[in-house]
Amino acid sequence: MILAAVACAMLLLMLLTRVPLGFTLTLCGIGGIAAVHPRGLPAALAIAEQQFIDLAFNFQFSALALFLTMGVFVVGAGLADDLFDMSQRWVGHWRGGLAVAAVVTSAGFAAICGSSTAATSTMASVAVPAMRRFNYSLRFSAGTVAAGGTLGILVPPSSALIIYGLLTGTSIDRLFMAALVPAVIQVAAYIIAIAIVARIWPDWAPAASRSSWSERGRALGRVWSVLALFVLIIGGLFAGRFTTTEAGGVGAGGAMLIALLRGRLSRRVLLDGLARSARTIGLIYVVAAGAMVLGQFVNLDGAPAAALEFIQHLQLAPMAVVGMILLLYVVLGLFIDGYAMLFLTVPIVCPVISSMGMDLTWWGIVVIITVEMAMISHPFGLNICIMRAFVPEASLLTIFLGVVPYLLADLARLALVVLLPTTVALVAPLFQGNL
Repeated sequence: MILAAVACAMLLLMLLTRVPLGFTLTLCGIGGIAAVHPRGLPAALAIAEQQFIDLAFNFQFSALALFLTMGVFVVGAGLADDLFDMSQRWVGHWRGGLAVAAVVTSAGFAAICGSSTAATSTMASVAVPAMRRFNYSLRFSAGTVAAGGTLGILVPPSSALIIYGLLTGTSIDRLFMAALVPAVIQVAAYIIAIAIVARIWPDWAPAASRSSWSERGRALGRVWSVLALFVLIIGGLFAGRFTTTEAGGVGAGGAMLIALLRGRLSRRVLLDGLARSARTIGLIYVVAAGAMVLGQFVNLDGAPAAALEFIQHLQLAPMAVVGMILLLYVVLGLFIDGYAMLFLTVPIVCPVISSMGMDLTWWGIVVIITVEMAMISHPFGLNICIMRAFVPEASLLTIFLGVVPYLLADLARLALVVLLPTTVALVAPLFQGNL
């Protein structure tokens, strides 16, 4: 347990020196294993090598690469523009309607790209200029898009859920299924937050012009391919027609076909997209493998058992322990990027949660919601930084003030999922025989 605490301190120190996270996790894991294993460094290197090999040959990890590739082709096909145009024409004439359109579009775009970064950066280019044209507050516009982008790590097929499943051995299919209801709750909570803001500060979110029914119909017709692709992927997964990896292949192939049919798939776009996807998956691979090496050290050191024994000594109720861990996540989220927090904490925290008899699928959704909140927390929230890059006239503080209503909505949703764990299993009976 002492060695685990020392390793955590080393992790934080190395992060402050800006050493890449994947190398930090790997080095701390190897050093820790060498300290506790009877064979020392040779055993540590052998264990680390095995973790890297196991991840490379893990067929579920290939699903992550395929879904990322799907997202690249979706962006190249310009589907985000059509999604926002459709949402704008249907609800833009409401007060706050363009903000609702941005949230709905973010959810739809997230469903076919699985990336918060892609959703936020794309919607920053698409939605913010449109909202500003109709005199929306800069604070509210930027905050809405930054918060809506967090849907990218919860709405299936989510890359964060895939990473969590790989780190914990949890079924990715079940994680996708468990995320559906919380994702719907998030969209609904954000729409309620928009309605409240538009009611209190009407100048922040004026109504846009009303579109005719023929214009709405044409806009809806341009996004049929997006809806079809989402239904094919998620429906096929839950119906048991194909595995997560096969779903990724279908999604990547379908997105490429859509881009080709729309005349957006030039040779340059294809090669650039594949190269960008390869760079991203390579980065994730190094970090994920490093987290698995660190997890091996944590298990060998007996830190989860020691932590559980300490918790039992305190005689705390399981929910009190969950509250303490979530408080730790909140504090970490002020200083550490959400994805880094996921890689750093999952190998240490999840064995404790499992030892208390709690469902790791439910806990995965709780953790992802917490990471979502970290992504829009000041000052180091990833989505806030992305918005600052795409909307340079807005300061970090301005963007953060714009996401406050959505952070409050996220707190309410987090409390609901923690206190009512059944919210992550409401659709399970429909697909129980296929998972």
